[in-house]
Amino acid sequence: MSEKRILLASLLKPINDTRLYEKLGLSLSKIKGASIHLAGYETPIPAGAPANIHFHPIFQFKRLSMGRLTAQRDYYRLLQHIRPQLVIVSTHELLLPTLLYKARYKGVRIVYDIQENYSLNLRSQHNYSWPLKHLLALSIRTIERMCATSIDHFLLAEHSYADELPFLDNRYTFIENKYKASLKLPPLATPVSLPKTGQLRLLYSGTIAEEYGVWEAIELARQLQIVRPEVKLTIIGYCANSHTLAKLQQACQALPFVEMIGGDKLVPHQEILEQIPKSHIGLLPYRPNASTFRCIPTKLYEYMAHGLPLLIQQNPLWQGIVEGNDAGRAVDFSRINVEELTQELSARNFYKQGIPTTIYWESEEEKLLQVITPLLPKV
Repeated sequence: MSEKRILLASLLKPINDTRLYEKLGLSLSKIKGASIHLAGYETPIPAGAPANIHFHPIFQFKRLSMGRLTAQRDYYRLLQHIRPQLVIVSTHELLLPTLLYKARYKGVRIVYDIQENYSLNLRSQHNYSWPLKHLLALSIRTIERMCATSIDHFLLAEHSYADELPFLDNRYTFIENKYKASLKLPPLATPVSLPKTGQLRLLYSGTIAEEYGVWEAIELARQLQIVRPEVKLTIIGYCANSHTLAKLQQACQALPFVEMIGGDKLVPHQEILEQIPKSHIGLLPYRPNASTFRCIPTKLYEYMAHGLPLLIQQNPLWQGIVEGNDAGRAVDFSRINVEELTQELSARNFYKQGIPTTIYWESEEEKLLQVITPLLPKV
């Protein structure tokens, strides 16, 4: 039997990324006769990977540098070296070199794994000046439109993308970022309640950014100190914005109850997960923004899988999942009555019906294999 070579590539995600490796990569490695290749940003290669998964940490550059252009050249050389029959692209910048590869070699199939609406993110967030962010957003959408007819299928991480992206043409499948445990979790005792006295540990994990409410998390911890002096906030993840990072580092030095892990470097996903069972409340204090309002953060599923009570920003999509499963409470982080909130949370039980089975990756793996298998050569 000939080898079925699949390349999964992301320009900005590390090769040990949760979705790239732990979800898509490991799930596809179950296909009989498949050889899985992962190309991504340089980080340590995961230990204990299946023998048919191969890692190519070929990207290493500053986000705003010429390295992003030379990375596309390096990626095209990797394509020619591996000669995959199926390429799953997770970054818009890799679409054009992938199409060039497809034009040169017969029978190549392309899947675009859309993890973010990049164009909307640029327009809605404030990382660049107004003219630059709109120019970048237009260029991304132009590339996606140009490439769309040559893409065989689209994987959508969010349901909202089906409405937001005009080039999909019904060739898509929802593959959500549900929880995938690297190790089987022990049975959790439910319902869950918060400690009425002693230390109360808050957790903010993942991407560290103003849009994701890192300052709101710190302000909540500061106010909680008034009624629960032993409050501790752990911030763990990576902050790409150097200005925000410098301010955070100063804040953490001035506030002994705030601890930051990572910040200036990527934190292995397993280290982030290890903080969850050590915590009492998981925070999702996202600022209302068009780029995130209709998306479900991966950490929401991660917190729920560990039975962690949540405090989320008011959002109808999130509230249906969180409050519908007794997993936490929606609040407006810009105006919280801390005394009332503390009393309410202390009196509540969470996860009274147990951990919901709908939050796990297994259902997404089944859909993924149903989509990808027919795209592979019949050999």
